[in-house]
Amino acid sequence: MKILLDPGHGCNTPGKRSPDGRFLEYRFNRDIASAVAKQLTFSGYDATLLVTEEYDISLRARVERVNTWCRQLGRRNVCLVSIHANAAGNGKQWMNARGWCCYTSRGQTAGDRLATCLYQTAELYLPGHKIRKDYSDGDPDFESDFTILSRTLCAAALTESLFYDNPEDLRFLESYTGRQAIIDLHVKGIINYVSHI
Repeated sequence: MKILLDPGHGCNTPGKRSPDGRFLEYRFNRDIASAVAKQLTFSGYDATLLVTEEYDISLRARVERVNTWCRQLGRRNVCLVSIHANAAGNGKQWMNARGWCCYTSRGQTAGDRLATCLYQTAELYLPGHKIRKDYSDGDPDFESDFTILSRTLCAAALTESLFYDNPEDLRFLESYTGRQAIIDLHVKGIINYVSHI
């Protein structure tokens, strides 16, 4: 199984930072994705960063990179996790929204099982934190037409790891304990998914 880790956004993406400017989402996404890839590789899994560039890569290009792997290996032999952190506002003021969540494309897809595995590990590694869920279709993930989910051929999920425009969530995201928890939940969730295919 080829595991693709997509760090969202880039150094040239406007906004995407905490209201005080100290937290840059693109940097966080790359740090987490790199650490997840490293741990998975160390554990014997075939994990690759989809984007190694610091600047933003268009969604069209990201989708093509994923689908190239799918065409080479077969879509059932590839999975994608796009890693993000969330924001509720326009970046100019602190907000009240909190929590972790995961998205898949609309309808019942292979991504739903991947997302469920990530939800299960989020519950374990984020005790005391809100886990945001939408059971309207019978599973916990939110559904969206995000291009990275709807246009890719393989099982795909997008995680939103807490809110960087909430002071409490941000403190956790900036702490060593918080970052390690985010890394671990991704690693263990992906392993659980791959192990039960």
